[in-house]
Amino acid sequence: MQRPAFLTRARGRILVLFSGDPAGAPAWVQALETGDDAGYFGPDSAVWEVHSGIPTVVAGVRALLMQTLHPGAMAGVHDHSRYREDPLGRLSGTVRWVLTTTFADTEQARAGCAWVSHLHDRVSGTYATSTGEERPYAAGDADLLSWVHCVFADAFLGCHETWGGPIPGGPDRYVAEWARAGELMGVENPPRSRAELDAAIASFLPVLRRDDRVDDAVRWLRNPPLGRGIGPAYRILFAGAVASLPDRYRRLLGLRRPWWPALTATRILLFGMRALLGPESSSRAYTRRRLDRLGLA
Repeated sequence: MQRPAFLTRARGRILVLFSGDPAGAPAWVQALETGDDAGYFGPDSAVWEVHSGIPTVVAGVRALLMQTLHPGAMAGVHDHSRYREDPLGRLSGTVRWVLTTTFADTEQARAGCAWVSHLHDRVSGTYATSTGEERPYAAGDADLLSWVHCVFADAFLGCHETWGGPIPGGPDRYVAEWARAGELMGVENPPRSRAELDAAIASFLPVLRRDDRVDDAVRWLRNPPLGRGIGPAYRILFAGAVASLPDRYRRLLGLRRPWWPALTATRILLFGMRALLGPESSSRAYTRRRLDRLGLA
């Protein structure tokens, strides 16, 4: 049965939001079908389960909220990112890195991480600490690499625990597997269990701060210029991301848990999005074709 036109348009808008292509299969997704090995993970991995789940839609928003709390990371975004002029471009770039590292063969995964690292080479500057001290930063600094890795891992895992299904091997296995992505990005000794991940994020508390830049970024993340077709749904996803945050980080961001049942509303919306997008993502489908060709499925 042919899908009604308005549903086709809605599906296309969602796919453009996350992949830059209305069919959900830009060239980098199609390239997942090529390659000579299974990659760093595989169909039975915790990483595959978490990153192919629809809760990743919310995880991206949650990770960006958390990322703003580190003044070095926030300075890098403020000084070098084009998120205001091209919000979809920045989002789709992050999605591309995550899915390529997750599903591609090892050569493409390494190349994808090298591409991101190359972009980071020119991200540097200074930021003011809570005491007013000017401190230099570079995107390749060990503490910033660790912070970004940890908040993304925490967001993916936390959102899957809230809205997803069982994880093969549990949360500890996911953190241990995704540590490989951290290593590819230059993170030294990334956490390898849920407890280590929580402790690593908490270790940054003395550095984290809220300032005008954070407030500005949070206001933008609350209501980015996505248009009337996607805007209302995004606002539910944003509320779900806020509600899913641990209290201490939500307070640091100056946010309150929504008074309405944001977790339930997000669950309903994600269910509808999964029904609209189909049971399997394009990235996972192309990857399965590679594994079938190699006899590794």
